[in-house]
Amino acid sequence: MPNPVDLVEAQAMKLTPDERAELAERLWLSVQADTDAAPLDPAWEAEIARRMQQIDSGEVVCRPWAEVMTELRAKHG
Repeated sequence: MPNPVDLVEAQAMKLTPDERAELAERLWLSVQADTDAAPLDPAWEAEIARRMQQIDSGEVVCRPWAEVMTELRAKHG
């Protein structure tokens, strides 16, 4: 029996790029909603709060992913 994910992917690839982008967004939002409903371990809650406080206070400065990857590739090949 074919894998249902493979079947859905094959059908999705027949969509236009805009339609695929819309589908991807809808799927991501559905996954995110399911994940948001799951309770977090108290240790993770504390870690998230600690990191958010560091960002809010300016102790930690966020950087764009592309910038970090460029720096890592230059440093480590």
